[in-house]
Amino acid sequence: MNRPGPTRADAPEPARAGAAGPPAGTSGAPTEEKRRRPRLASAPTPYLRLLTVTQFAFNIGFYAVLPYLATHLGSGLGMAGWLVGLVLGLRTFSQQGLFVVGGALTDRYGPRPVVLAGCALRITGFGWLAVAGSTATVIAAVLLIGFAAALFSPAVESEAAREAVRHERDTGTPRAHVLALFSAAGQAGAFIGPLLGSLLLLLGGGFRAACLAGAVVFVGVLAGHARLMPRADPVRERKREQERERERGGGRAQASDAVTRTAQRERSSWRAVFTNRPFLLLCLAYSGYLVSYNQLYLSLPVEVERATGSGAALGWLFALSSLLVVVAQVPLTRFSAHRIAPRTALVTGLAVVAAGFAAVPLTPAGPGGLLPGAALVVLLTLGQMLLVPAARGLVPDLVEDRQLGLATGALSSVSGIAVLAGSAATGALLDAPAPVRWAVLAAVPLAGAALAFTLPVGRGGKDRGTRAVAG
Repeated sequence: MNRPGPTRADAPEPARAGAAGPPAGTSGAPTEEKRRRPRLASAPTPYLRLLTVTQFAFNIGFYAVLPYLATHLGSGLGMAGWLVGLVLGLRTFSQQGLFVVGGALTDRYGPRPVVLAGCALRITGFGWLAVAGSTATVIAAVLLIGFAAALFSPAVESEAAREAVRHERDTGTPRAHVLALFSAAGQAGAFIGPLLGSLLLLLGGGFRAACLAGAVVFVGVLAGHARLMPRADPVRERKREQERERERGGGRAQASDAVTRTAQRERSSWRAVFTNRPFLLLCLAYSGYLVSYNQLYLSLPVEVERATGSGAALGWLFALSSLLVVVAQVPLTRFSAHRIAPRTALVTGLAVVAAGFAAVPLTPAGPGGLLPGAALVVLLTLGQMLLVPAARGLVPDLVEDRQLGLATGALSSVSGIAVLAGSAATGALLDAPAPVRWAVLAAVPLAGAALAFTLPVGRGGKDRGTRAVAG
């Protein structure tokens, strides 16, 4: 049985000079109490602000292109519907399915080179997609775009999680609050990005202009990170370890042993992450959420088409979801962070998502027939706002700090594979009677909630001392 070592949040504070007692004539208790009291509105560090702005810009560039890709492939390039679906599926898998690669590279080389490489690939991919005219070149460009995110996102997300833990330790601000800011910034970008793409289309620029605009956004992200992101140190630390071995009189043999130990540690990290039972349960529970969230692109359009006779209102429902996250994510997470443990937030969020599916056949159509779809969007989004910061905040509790990048990538990769399998299965339900379809869809997040209930409670609630044990 493997036990993850202490994370940064577990590490005891270093002893301070003169910390044996308070100065004569003073009492140390009030100062200590004041120092330990959580501060709800502690300002993020400059590095956290950089990561948050990065997530915002990342989604602006991405969503300026993605909503219009299917139309471009079908109407612009004349692809058959099944081929359009294949291209979109390949993009999803090349992104989510390969997150574990980006996470492993982040642990191996540090976040800076991985983020910069991801930005460069995304710029290349968007530029290529703007001029691609054949099926082969479109698929190649789309795969490049997806793999760029597989590099970029785990590096940024693992750094955000690591910095959130450090910020919690230093200021008392719950990590879920910091991660909620990160998530809300991403949602704000997801709200603005489609508007930017739509504006470019209305101005006559077409899909090519949207691709080039997305590339320009990533040029800015690349420049910002090249200038402001701290330089990675894992490689340097390994070299220092080898040099220390030589200084101890080891020569080449000890240096070779150091390299061997490094390789063994990396293999050990993979083994530790993928045999870590609580972490794997978290991956499966989170998969239930992502399979459910994917229904916004699969089952919701069918429901809107059935209710209104067209898909014209679909964009308004997506805007409602993004706006709800922008407005409510931070207040909701601030409210929950001090009242419920991360596991409870994860279970509750999945239950709310399940309620969204159950509400569709039970909600009156209302004016325009959109109330069932709106109920699904609102409840699914509320569940997302509860569970995503909680799930991300649990990862540092379940794995060692040096495995955080790999684990962050694995969380998305396992979920991405589940989405591919789940989409095929739930797609087969589209022709089933509505009560059956929505009942089965509601069962997916409920199964995730049942799995989440078996996890360690986490460090955000009253039982902050709870430790994760890998089985």
